[in-house]
Amino acid sequence: EKRAVTQIEKNGYPDSIYINAAKIFQGIHTEKNKDGMLVRYGDNPECPMMVFKDEHSRRVSYELAFNALKYQDLLEQILLDSSAYPCYSIADELTSLLVVMLYDLQDRKFQERKISDEEELVAEVREVGQYLYRYITKLAAALARCRIKHDALSIEYFVPETIWKQEQRASALPVCAWINTFKISLEDVIKDLEMKGLTKVESVSDLDHYTFAVDQHCHDVLVFPSSLREELLNLDLFADCKLLLQ
Repeated sequence: EKRAVTQIEKNGYPDSIYINAAKIFQGIHTEKNKDGMLVRYGDNPECPMMVFKDEHSRRVSYELAFNALKYQDLLEQILLDSSAYPCYSIADELTSLLVVMLYDLQDRKFQERKISDEEELVAEVREVGQYLYRYITKLAAALARCRIKHDALSIEYFVPETIWKQEQRASALPVCAWINTFKISLEDVIKDLEMKGLTKVESVSDLDHYTFAVDQHCHDVLVFPSSLREELLNLDLFADCKLLLQ
């Protein structure tokens, strides 16, 4: 039986993803000089408690947090220009949630989020979400003004050049995965992948789209083309932690 993983689409995330992403962002956001600080993030807890439904939820929580970090300056500017910040009804401790949810809102082209009937609701996410929707027109206009000012076709323009270059390099690197030998053998992993249409090749230099290779130095590591990253993470092998992304 196929194990279900948290499906993340452009219509939004479960409340738990926003909460965990906000906790991650709270710990990694760029601290600014207090004299010039316009957006305040409240106290920074040393070890926030996070509970992830599965490995996929963990990955997308970190992905959302780091996307918010990449565009922190832009997101703060949108909040200020739209007059959505300062918001006296929302505590400084929820500013990280505000920024994380704003990133997702603009990523969805300011479309309303669809909420599953089975989803466990979180009061803070409801509060921040409703607040953002009250300012949705002004937020979209603030982003548009910022893009026009900088002649930017997309928000990727606002990624710092050093981060952009790192992402370009990382996106071209092969994907490596450890085999959890406590749960499955190399032979069974190969058989499972081949049943799903992937072909084993002899070396990394032979990798094409639907192929994989066994690392020549570590026989419990498999290497895949970078183009397969998203598809791999939806496989049962990853959902069941039989393969672990490097």
